[in-house]
Amino acid sequence: MASPFPARILARTRHVCQRPLVAVMVGIALSGCSFDLGSLMPEKDKPQETPKAAPADSAVSAGNVSEAQAHTTKAQALAKAGETSTALDEFNRAVALDPYNAQALYGRALIYQGNNQHDFAIADFGAASGLNPQKAEPLLGRAVSYLALGKVREAAADLDEASEADPHNAQVWTTRGQAYERLGDKAKASYTKAVALRPRDDAARSGLARVGG
Repeated sequence: MASPFPARILARTRHVCQRPLVAVMVGIALSGCSFDLGSLMPEKDKPQETPKAAPADSAVSAGNVSEAQAHTTKAQALAKAGETSTALDEFNRAVALDPYNAQALYGRALIYQGNNQHDFAIADFGAASGLNPQKAEPLLGRAVSYLALGKVREAAADLDEASEADPHNAQVWTTRGQAYERLGDKAKASYTKAVALRPRDDAARSGLARVGG
């Protein structure tokens, strides 16, 4: 389903690690994706807490799956209302009940990312991606957190995979261009597809002007 997230990305590559990255993830267009989480706004300077999750090999009953989905739905509504702390609690409950709930993992990752808890975000984005390998959004989310931590090669690898999973995702191509620009690989730092998909994207257009392709 189409997402209401507004599209935003960092305009200059050198600022990717310096600015809060929640705007990037909130801006992901989740077209055709089951992850419909609304607008997740960050809470600043919140101390990190260890994510609560059930063991991966634990049995998950049908009742747990149903209850986990109810918590996920509630968390989504809370996140849309800007109540990210309470939403995080609900996502934690959902993941504890059903560690295979990709929506809850992805939603929790967005909140962690908004709070600059990038290690936790990477773990949850990775789990969500493993459950839905055909989706570009978890890969893009993990790449943004990798960029925030200066792990540019890891980010580029995720963005390569994301561009294959969803070649029509302009956000993926813009972020991929930024990653390869930071790596000094102008041949791969192409913004052409991003501009073709989203002609009014200032970040993509400025990137195209910098690298010329």
